[in-house]
Amino acid sequence: MLNKKELLDLQFIDARARLIDIAAFLDRLDRHEGEGDIRLKYYKATLPILLEDRPDRAKAVLEAFSDHSEELTDTAPFQGATGAPVK
Repeated sequence: MLNKKELLDLQFIDARARLIDIAAFLDRLDRHEGEGDIRLKYYKATLPILLEDRPDRAKAVLEAFSDHSEELTDTAPFQGATGAPVK
């Protein structure tokens, strides 16, 4: 099993690039006019999870984007995950 330094050596650059991509995405959103929709609300709500000291951050983020409703509908207005494209 790798120690933290070894894991940082292996994956730091990739993780850093992903964070920069997220920052660039938020910058692009800020430069555009109009209001966001529920997807932006969910997206921003997941960002603080990344800073929490917990072993299940990935699960928590996935659950934050998941549809937890229990009612069935004849036709769903969207797929089961928040932000999934409407078909």
